[in-house]
Amino acid sequence: MSAFWEGVVTIAIAIVTLGMISVLVSKRAQTPAVIQAAGSAFSNALGVAESPVTGATYKLDLSYPHASAGTDFTGSFGFG
Repeated sequence: MSAFWEGVVTIAIAIVTLGMISVLVSKRAQTPAVIQAAGSAFSNALGVAESPVTGATYKLDLSYPHASAGTDFTGSFGFG
């Protein structure tokens, strides 16, 4: 890998790491919603990747987690 691309990758990793740390530490970060969104994105990607092999159709779940999702996070992760 050239020095240019090493620099680009290093800066990208630093930005992602800073974002992850800020999400975990901030009191207003809504960490449960971020974790749920990441899990939903992974689930969608996995379902789409499997559908040509299994022959099943896959309906993407594009809903974003929100406060009325049915889970009470009061007192945890900076909520409440």
